[in-house]
Amino acid sequence: MDPILLAFQLLFDPYVMLVVFLSALFGLFMGAIPGLTATMATALLVPVTFFMPPVPALAAIVTATAMAIFAGDIPSTLLRIPGTPASAAYTDEAYAMTRKGQAELALGICLVTSIIGGLFGAVVLSFSAPVLAEVALKFSGYEYFWLGLLGLTCAAFVSTNHPVKGLLSLLIGLLIGCVGIDPTTGHPRFTYGSVELLGGIGLIPAMIGMFAMTEIFRAVTALQPAPRVDNRAIGNIFKGLGEVLSRYKTNLFRGNVIGVIVGVLPGAGADIAAWISYAIAKKFSKHPEKFGTGNAEGLVDAGAANNSALGGAWVPALVFGIPGDSITAIVIGVLYVKGMNPGPTVFLEQPELIYAVFISFFVANLLLLPLGYAAIKSSKQILRVPRDVLMPVILMFCMVGAFAINNTVFDVGVMLCLGLLAYLMEENGIPIAPAILGLVLGQLIEESFMTSMIKANGNFLMFFARPISAVLGATVILIWCWPLLRWAIQRSQRARTSER
Repeated sequence: MDPILLAFQLLFDPYVMLVVFLSALFGLFMGAIPGLTATMATALLVPVTFFMPPVPALAAIVTATAMAIFAGDIPSTLLRIPGTPASAAYTDEAYAMTRKGQAELALGICLVTSIIGGLFGAVVLSFSAPVLAEVALKFSGYEYFWLGLLGLTCAAFVSTNHPVKGLLSLLIGLLIGCVGIDPTTGHPRFTYGSVELLGGIGLIPAMIGMFAMTEIFRAVTALQPAPRVDNRAIGNIFKGLGEVLSRYKTNLFRGNVIGVIVGVLPGAGADIAAWISYAIAKKFSKHPEKFGTGNAEGLVDAGAANNSALGGAWVPALVFGIPGDSITAIVIGVLYVKGMNPGPTVFLEQPELIYAVFISFFVANLLLLPLGYAAIKSSKQILRVPRDVLMPVILMFCMVGAFAINNTVFDVGVMLCLGLLAYLMEENGIPIAPAILGLVLGQLIEESFMTSMIKANGNFLMFFARPISAVLGATVILIWCWPLLRWAIQRSQRARTSER
């Protein structure tokens, strides 16, 4: 039998479809609760998959991941609390739309762009896996260093209205990321004798604290009750959506492409794809001043990018056994358990299983439309809950989410401390987003730089010796110098005009 037909037969078995449906519900729940991320959803599914054949096991992981990445947008939009790190990049934008009475439009954009992005990533995974994986394999520490710097540059784009404060926030994030053991020398840094700090500051407790706890502190210290969002504003999530997607169709395509490119790079993932896509959207927007005030443009880019990155991350995982993100790192272990050793030979020895995985991506993203819509319609009840009742419940979930990462109370303390720090930052006009990005990319840049300098015997010019590294390095330097170049060009044009 043809492998593709056999893959359809394997996937559309009633038992497999039941597993997919239950995994979808599980993924929606995990993604919608702050701190219970898509990675955690995947990790919790692993023990269950031990008792399943390969196809339902992998289909369950694919479905739960796709659902969780989208579901993180729901608390992000309604409460300014990202359910997953992939939603953090545009949390402020989505919440600003909610405060303007456009919650249904924001959620509709998140849902539809997530589906389109997921399908785009599935198409790329299905037809271009070997080619994209070969490109990703050419990345060494030199390329990752420039890629990390490009990500930090995105932080400057995100906060162009307050460049000095944005830089200060970025430095705070990098400083927090320095806590722990030096990755090169193995020497403890900023641990002050604490055993818990040797492992560094976890991203999830930090993200929960700097986003969720900030809202809780603000609610507690508010002298006046926060304005309630009109419940009637959350109605038809598809109203006006066609006009928005038509206006920003270029953004939608660009977000899909960026998501796949970043996703296929080992270790990058959906959260970095969302940050980069949102920052590029702001940089090339005709109205960058509208970003942060409830502008749909950034949501279109980033919403598509974080879901298309999921398919991209499976490319190096399946073809070469190199995880594209933390989720596919878990998936590789499942593949080995199921006897599907990742590598080029798996396409020859068990093609029907690989094709079934490809098809499950399409099924999961199509299933996201009805289930995501139902999740949005049910979640609007959150806005009817009095804030005095809602905030303690959110605090409880935040503490559970922070504790569940490493099963330690220390992470709960980290969440509270960084929440207080972020609250003080926002009260003084310092944005939080660059700090989160600095925390995410700081370790990647440091490890890439130190290991590359050791290989190059201290010769920095080696960072430009490889073609891809040279292109990335030139791009980063050009972006840094662009404001000065633009000023020089404008000054030259004014001088010519005055001479005439």
